[in-house]
Amino acid sequence: MSDSNEITRLRVAVLYGGRSTEHEISQQSAAAVVAQLDPNKYEVIPISIDRQGRFQRQDLERLRAHNPRLLASEASGTALTVAARPGPLFLADGPAAPQIDVVFPVLHGPLCEDGSIQGLFELAEVPYVGSRVLGSAIGMDKDVAKRLVRADGIDVAPYLSLSSARWERDRAPYLARAERELRYPMFVKPATLGSSVGISRVSDRAQLEAAVELARRYDDKLLIEQGVSAREIEFAVLAAEDLAAPPDVSVPGEIVPRDAFYSFERKYLETEGAELHIPAQLAPEQLEQGRALAGRIFTLLECEAMARVDLFLERTSGRFFFNEVNTIPGFTAISMYPKLWEASGLPYRALLDRLIKDALARHARRSELQRER
Repeated sequence: MSDSNEITRLRVAVLYGGRSTEHEISQQSAAAVVAQLDPNKYEVIPISIDRQGRFQRQDLERLRAHNPRLLASEASGTALTVAARPGPLFLADGPAAPQIDVVFPVLHGPLCEDGSIQGLFELAEVPYVGSRVLGSAIGMDKDVAKRLVRADGIDVAPYLSLSSARWERDRAPYLARAERELRYPMFVKPATLGSSVGISRVSDRAQLEAAVELARRYDDKLLIEQGVSAREIEFAVLAAEDLAAPPDVSVPGEIVPRDAFYSFERKYLETEGAELHIPAQLAPEQLEQGRALAGRIFTLLECEAMARVDLFLERTSGRFFFNEVNTIPGFTAISMYPKLWEASGLPYRALLDRLIKDALARHARRSELQRER
């Protein structure tokens, strides 16, 4: 017979891996989440998605022994059937499978963070951490996010967007337009990826062409952005415990790359790739303005639960520019999002509690909506 502790614990499915170039980063983030979830409050059910899209239930203790990396392709995982149907059980490995109370997706990139998996959660009517389909899709598409922010009167650095198909047909006109409307250095990036995957810093036309070809490997939609001389300032945003209240915003953080470009290798493979300043040193009026902007952008882009809002602070003018928003920010041991909340007085474990509580509250509220006339 189970003790009372077993009965009252929430069953949390930590979902990680995925069919994305950010697969390994998801593994690292999930490892940290699994390690920090309070075992007195939660029964953790690790669910991996391998690169072929197969769902597998992993052994919790074995994964904990393999920290800080979770191996989504382990043959020892139990294959799962994904059931997109209403009901408390949405991942099943047999008739005796446990009920899942809430899903904590720690997934990054396309098919993971762009609303795709969130749509599955909605169809299954299961509570989950993070933004819903719309906010996730907007946050993933850097072009759409920039357009919405700019339409609301917030500064965005000059950029162009183009489709891969249009590039094939009109390469020369696009190169001419980029050089006419923007200035070097420029940054070329896929529109729907993070972690600096497929991004290049370019200083001339030859590099620009090569960078576009690289970015096309990862996405059908690309951005060419004008480089700005700016500080990279980030804020962690968290939905207030009162769902009707404005979101909470952390102290600012600043990334100071040791090179001109904060690449994937600098972020994740080199311990000395950049300095993280927490809190970032800002003048009082800049701090107030930056925090207000982060909260405003979070709401404007239909974000829920959590997001990291990345801004540029131009060195010459002191103006803030919107860069991007991440609706499932990194949760690794070196990630900015949990570090910013730690510096703001909310420890990692308490942050996870807040996010799970928010997921359950939002699901309960949506469950009250009338489905029939």
